[in-house]
Amino acid sequence: MTNILVTGSSRGIGQAIADQLADRGCNVMGHATRALDDRTIAADFSDPPAPQQLWEEALERFGGRIDVLVNNAGLFDAVPLEASDIEWLDRWEDTLRINLTAAAQLSRFAVRHWQERGSGGRLVHISSRAAYRGDSPAHWHYAAAKGGMVAMHKTIARGYAKDGILSFAITPGFTDTSMAGDYLQSRGGPGLLADIPLGRVAEPEEIADIAVFCSLDAPPSMTGAVIDANGASFVR
Repeated sequence: MTNILVTGSSRGIGQAIADQLADRGCNVMGHATRALDDRTIAADFSDPPAPQQLWEEALERFGGRIDVLVNNAGLFDAVPLEASDIEWLDRWEDTLRINLTAAAQLSRFAVRHWQERGSGGRLVHISSRAAYRGDSPAHWHYAAAKGGMVAMHKTIARGYAKDGILSFAITPGFTDTSMAGDYLQSRGGPGLLADIPLGRVAEPEEIADIAVFCSLDAPPSMTGAVIDANGASFVR
């Protein structure tokens, strides 16, 4: 049975990924800031030691083997240009730590784990179209973190494919989750859909479909791929 750790699995895209992987017969361990059940490990990624504690506890619960890591946890928190210097910097540091540094820590533990086992493994990173298109003037930090995640993913894919370690990234556009809801409303709500040729935002289950494919079915030659899912609102 495939052992999979999914971060940020308490709602939205992460919950959909965890549910679909479980439906495929995988042994899934979730993560949230506060544990909701015995299949979820609590870890607050704003605390630097938290990712390591999560990895070690997940590894123990899985009996010493993790096959796939899905880096989905994220923070989407606006900070206006006119904010105080301290507030602006604090939001940057929180966003980069939760969206990028925690994913980097976990990815490092995973790569080392698979190298030591000689088993290979898969990383799936949930990034954002903001990595390429940018975001609103109040979300410099979010776009920068997601751009960093894509760059990290590509580096991992190039560096460790020889070890059977595969890396995939997904860059959703607007998705119907609680994290994006306030932003959609603040940017005009339904009027924002005019920028999406598909005419609607993505459903979490659509992004989960892609993540499950990358976790279980994508051929090894796809390692390093970045898969867009934005309703043609940004086409590269």
